[in-house]
Amino acid sequence: MPQQILYTPAATVLPELTADADRVFALCDATTAQVCAPLLSGAGFAPAATPIVIPAGDDNKDVASLSHVWAELSQRGASRSSMLVCLGGGMVTDLGGFAAATFKRGIRFVNVPTTLLAMVDAAVGGKTGINFGGLKNEVGVFREAEAVVIDTAFLRTLDAPNLLSGFAEMLKHALLHSEDMLAEHLRFSLDEPDYAALSRLVRQSVEVKSNVVRQDPTERGLRKALNLGHTFGHAVESLLLERATPQLHGYCVAWGLICELYLSLQAAAFPQDITTRVSRFVRQTYGAAPITCKDYPRLLQLMRHDKKNRDGTISCTLLAAVGQLRLDYAPSEAEILEAFDFLREG
Repeated sequence: MPQQILYTPAATVLPELTADADRVFALCDATTAQVCAPLLSGAGFAPAATPIVIPAGDDNKDVASLSHVWAELSQRGASRSSMLVCLGGGMVTDLGGFAAATFKRGIRFVNVPTTLLAMVDAAVGGKTGINFGGLKNEVGVFREAEAVVIDTAFLRTLDAPNLLSGFAEMLKHALLHSEDMLAEHLRFSLDEPDYAALSRLVRQSVEVKSNVVRQDPTERGLRKALNLGHTFGHAVESLLLERATPQLHGYCVAWGLICELYLSLQAAAFPQDITTRVSRFVRQTYGAAPITCKDYPRLLQLMRHDKKNRDGTISCTLLAAVGQLRLDYAPSEAEILEAFDFLREG
């Protein structure tokens, strides 16, 4: 069943969405429990919901946190008629959705994303999961939320790095959609964001992703488009995570976009001028990727373990032009190293 996406203040709609549950649980991380949950305190929902709090940070999207959520649900009397409200960023919606999908073989859940990244990506589309064995999102299931509540008032609680992290996924959606949408994103001021304009761009970005997911909910074909930037980006993200110097997901996706646009330029005749403009924007906005050529062997290993691979062959999503896909491209090792060189050196 396609998930319901609601663009409305969370405080006004949550009481109705959770009204028929026998028990309601609210999953937050330590940050959203402090910063975002109080914004729902007068909703009639918050006083009736049992809080479950997990540590903040993507390095806590793991088996230990998942086990804690299961234990809290079990010990506090959750049944198959209960509902879990996932209030937080992508870590919370990914892990919370997986916990709900597997507890008692599945209870209903609602996503209330509080970060830009979660609004335009993690909370929408039915992907849930945790990191495992040093690999991003290695274990999970496809399970749609009962509803996703997009309340852009939460964006004002974000620091600059988290705003930038989400904007990288929006940039990806723009590359998948049209040159006009891309140009608007490249013009947007992230130093002094216009929140009214950002709310409009968020809705547009969510609609791009939702349209893809509707056509291919379990990633058999078209949904692979949403992996643009992620084959390289996830490798960088996993490398930094295992070094205990984690970086926000969107930064790694932005660096991955540079690599995969370079491959698109070389292998699919993607326009040079757009490659240059997007690469310049990413470097100016997200800085240099913290990798050296000494990291290449480990990055290659991580890429070979990517769950999108087939028969051990690394697979990327490329573009022949903005909005024109080339799926399942298998780059050679030499091409991958060239792309990392381009990321590091320009």
